[in-house]
Amino acid sequence: MPMLSQFQMNFRAFLVLASKVWTCICYMFNRQVRAHQPVKYQLFPLSPVSRHRLSMVQRKTLVLDLDETLIHSHHDAMPRNMVKPGTPHDFTVKVTIDRHPVRFFVHKRPHVDYFLDIVSQWYDLVVFTASMEIYGAAVADKLDNGRNILRRRYYRQHCTPDFGSYTKDLSAICSDLNRIFIIDNSPGAYRCFPNNAIPIKSWFSDPMDICLLSLLPLLDALRFTNDVRSVLSRNLHLHRLW
Repeated sequence: MPMLSQFQMNFRAFLVLASKVWTCICYMFNRQVRAHQPVKYQLFPLSPVSRHRLSMVQRKTLVLDLDETLIHSHHDAMPRNMVKPGTPHDFTVKVTIDRHPVRFFVHKRPHVDYFLDIVSQWYDLVVFTASMEIYGAAVADKLDNGRNILRRRYYRQHCTPDFGSYTKDLSAICSDLNRIFIIDNSPGAYRCFPNNAIPIKSWFSDPMDICLLSLLPLLDALRFTNDVRSVLSRNLHLHRLW
């Protein structure tokens, strides 16, 4: 009888352990499935009132940074690679810098293609990167992918040097600051235009990142405003969080 009791106890312990292992396996499987499932932002037809409201305001300009906002890239000579070894890149950019060929391995932020598809319906898009034009233009071409939605582009030569970094002059793109704003992971880039900016967390390799998707409800609503600063100026505390 004691032998049977010991066997029962061991068997029950095995069942508990097996149950926990199976739960863990199911969790990891479901997480992987969710990571590869397409995520959509529900787009509903505008009501007559919304169409009328939108017709009363000017179409706005959305400025987009590249590195660590829409993509992350690295090359073989880069001393600090923020991407886990073995992670496949999305595309390669080959450029010549100072007569030396350089190959960049570019990783796209999760959902960036879908994000660009949606916001290009709402805004005039502009790429503004502090990177060199020879690199930034090649990356923008890949992201545009023939859709002709990233035609306007600004590069390092259009930035203003500022204590070792670069600031971006939004007024050089659109003199009417009521209808232009930027999404950038670097607060220093829009230091002169904090009321015209939406901060975003720097992205390097997290495959579960949903920052771009999370911005879509705000961007959907912002296009109806007369002045984007009336909304964005209320969130200045967020700039310090990133």
